[in-house]
Amino acid sequence: MNTRPGAPPLGERSGRPARVAGLPPPAERGATVIPDRVVARIAVQAARTAQSRRAAIPPDRDGPAAPTASAVTRTGSVRLHLTMDLPYPADLPQVCERIRQDVAERVAQLTGLTVGEITLTVQRLVTAGGANWGRVR
Repeated sequence: MNTRPGAPPLGERSGRPARVAGLPPPAERGATVIPDRVVARIAVQAARTAQSRRAAIPPDRDGPAAPTASAVTRTGSVRLHLTMDLPYPADLPQVCERIRQDVAERVAQLTGLTVGEITLTVQRLVTAGGANWGRVR
């Protein structure tokens, strides 16, 4: 073991990292700012995944319209507004709540922001059978 006389043993060294190349401490360096449009794009991807998973709507081009989102960030938190198509028939309040939870978790995970509020607007109800379903006589 290579230690200098008077140096603390390896297990007793300070857990503080050495100052790197004269940089100020991390708290004094500034903050990472994520633009609203970037947060909105992350929310769209999360909503598309949640729409496929929770509402059983596949994210294909011939199906429902892709979700849209807008975001407003303020001091570490974000408010989201999502617009999407959902299936009919379905338990819409339950599906909406699950989608909100999925989007909030994913956005928080990827951005580090606290998701304060998510407003979800159902743009259109899509029948489960699509255009192949005919009228029952």
